[in-house]
Amino acid sequence: MEVFNNPPQSSWDALCRRPSADNPVVTERVKVILARVKEQGDEALRQLSLEIEGRALKAIEVPEVLIRQADAKVSPKVKQAICQAMKNIQAFHEAQQPREIRVETAPGVTCIQRPVPIGRVGLYIPGGSAPLFSTVLMLAIPARIAGCPEVILCTPAGKNGAISPEVLYTASLCGIRRIFQLGGAQAIAAMAYGTESVPRVDKIFGPGNAYVTTAKQLLSADTVAIDMPAGPSEVMVLADSTTPPAFAAADLLSQAEHGPTSQVMLVCDTQETSQAVLKEVERQTAQLPRSAIALQALEKSHSVILPSLDNRIAFANLYAPEHLIISTRDPWAIANRITAAGSVFVGPYTPESAGDYASGTNHTLPTSGWARSFSGVNLDSFYRKMTLQEITREGLQGLSKTIVDMARAEGLQAHANAVKVRTDE
Repeated sequence: MEVFNNPPQSSWDALCRRPSADNPVVTERVKVILARVKEQGDEALRQLSLEIEGRALKAIEVPEVLIRQADAKVSPKVKQAICQAMKNIQAFHEAQQPREIRVETAPGVTCIQRPVPIGRVGLYIPGGSAPLFSTVLMLAIPARIAGCPEVILCTPAGKNGAISPEVLYTASLCGIRRIFQLGGAQAIAAMAYGTESVPRVDKIFGPGNAYVTTAKQLLSADTVAIDMPAGPSEVMVLADSTTPPAFAAADLLSQAEHGPTSQVMLVCDTQETSQAVLKEVERQTAQLPRSAIALQALEKSHSVILPSLDNRIAFANLYAPEHLIISTRDPWAIANRITAAGSVFVGPYTPESAGDYASGTNHTLPTSGWARSFSGVNLDSFYRKMTLQEITREGLQGLSKTIVDMARAEGLQAHANAVKVRTDE
């Protein structure tokens, strides 16, 4: 990790810049994949499986018998962990239930906002080097609580040609009945456009590699809603002399091991703190099974030393990290001044991995600075808010002059007429 000692504020924007995710080659390949799936449906999915994964796609939809068989392939220890995490995630998301709002804004004028579950949602679960069955919990549980009438899931097979049994087991546990063995941009295209086998969805959720992310971004322009813009995973750790270096290093590496394009940031008070943490990062990295991946991420990462607490807080808000860990003296004093982060982890015993798995908060979060304007996935993500209104004859009489005057001022006479035809005697 490159160290920056008290960098001037004029350089902060550059320090907050993520490694470029723009890849014209990926974008062009994704455009071709999207077009093929749109035009050829299931046939394109089968051809792409041969071309990209080198194997025939025997069945696009996973047979129910294979989903049932997954139960026996998951260890009791993992099942127990999944159930505990599920309980916590469900408790936190159930508390987010929206309510209908009904207001009489003027005599005879009633306005209503009603939360309506999204009709059909598609969940994408990565299945490459790390099949994220935890993401099934994070997406399927709020979809179920919200009451979405139909939830489908796409996930690719692993190198052994089979879908992770943990993914299948967790999906079944969460009530998902339709699972498709599809990965990459073609999975996103299938859910966005619909094919002979895969139903078209109204909104797509879930993380993925550059191809998945690019497909979601391209399709969100005119075809399907998506959860949020997202890129490679990231974490920022705010540390000071009270921070155990081993804790901070472990938190940094928990994101660095996600992938070579991940970015981790250490923001601390002194050179001594920085050196202690970075020494521990080096020691722990050597012990990781995914050390080669972590090292690639660390090459793009920084340690920023800012003696002023106000500057450390300002820098954190400017960076707007996906995950922000505050492991400092009086961490809540800092947390209460944070305005831009996907999820904040307060205190030395709150590792980022707790939120990734089992504390109850959602781990599907905005990256690349989007935390300044986007929320992470929550129960509201699975609703749309529809408004209704009812106006009595007397209520319209009371609003008539206001509406007519505004409509005429905008040059929209038909708008005015729609009121006048009802109110003029």
